[in-house]
Amino acid sequence: MTAGPSGSRADDPVHDAHGQPPAEPYSVVIPTIGRPCLDDCLRALAAAAGPPPYEVLLVDDRPSPDGLPDTRGAGLLTDRVRVLATRGRGPAAARNAGLREVTTPWVVFLDDDVRVLPDWGTRLAHDLATAGAGTAGVQGRLTVPLPDDRRPTDWERCTAGLERAAWATADMAFRTEAVRDAGGFDERFPRAFREDADLALRLMDAGWTLTGGTRSTLHPVRPADRWVSLRTQRGNADDALMSRVHGPDWWSRAAAPRGRLPRHLAVTAAGAAAAGLALAGRRRAAAAAAALWALGTAEFAWARIAPGPRTADEVTTMVATSALIPPLAVRHWAAGRLRHRRATPRGGRR
Repeated sequence: MTAGPSGSRADDPVHDAHGQPPAEPYSVVIPTIGRPCLDDCLRALAAAAGPPPYEVLLVDDRPSPDGLPDTRGAGLLTDRVRVLATRGRGPAAARNAGLREVTTPWVVFLDDDVRVLPDWGTRLAHDLATAGAGTAGVQGRLTVPLPDDRRPTDWERCTAGLERAAWATADMAFRTEAVRDAGGFDERFPRAFREDADLALRLMDAGWTLTGGTRSTLHPVRPADRWVSLRTQRGNADDALMSRVHGPDWWSRAAAPRGRLPRHLAVTAAGAAAAGLALAGRRRAAAAAAALWALGTAEFAWARIAPGPRTADEVTTMVATSALIPPLAVRHWAAGRLRHRRATPRGGRR
């Protein structure tokens, strides 16, 4: 499904609004699920100085869309916006849908909850013009605004980790043909998690290099309820898929933080042992295992509480979720290992 302007354009992919040829023509692909932040994203993109995108492919991934997304924020770029629909197939599928429509040498993937800075277009032009012939992708610098009047919450710190994330598609420019030759995004990753690292590793394995750019983009912390950390544990299934298709050393090659899964495995094992030993009537052994579980859970909770604001609400949330996260993480990881036990690396031209 597409919606957008019809007929010929007065402009073309090799000239900007001022008639000057940009360093490299590019298109922008933005997957969206209709969040209000999309308006801010489009307004910032339209206001950015520098050569504008040849086209903005807005991919509506709502399972049951009620009309088209509101694109009024695109302003002067409105006639360059085209809407596609993927009906809830996930961000990887949404990006692939946009990728298939791109006709320019470069494609820039943005998330719908980011805001590019005013000089973004100018700096992007520099990033693309200076990319070497062997460079497949140039990453934008992400900045996560945090409160300046208090310590950040656990969720805010988690989001701020994007500032250190390698090859995050919140703002990532790729050579279009390089991504297509690599097979596009792997749609076995159903969330906005690890699908970017997977693509980066496949590109590097094919001999391409990826580099950091000079442009900057804001990634505000989106609103979330107190149980958001439980839902993010689903990503452990994606880590299992990464290990299957890229090997156990993928963490270091993708410059990804290792996480706490080994500790979660130990804490969960201690809790399960305590329950099993208690049922078997082995009280002393059960008490020892329970003590190890409590110690591990307390260490995890404090590691999350200490750097935070330490309000009553935050402490309560951290204590409750720290007890639940280890078994949830292990469950999702084990399910991922089982589900993807026969998974093979993605490759080949789309």
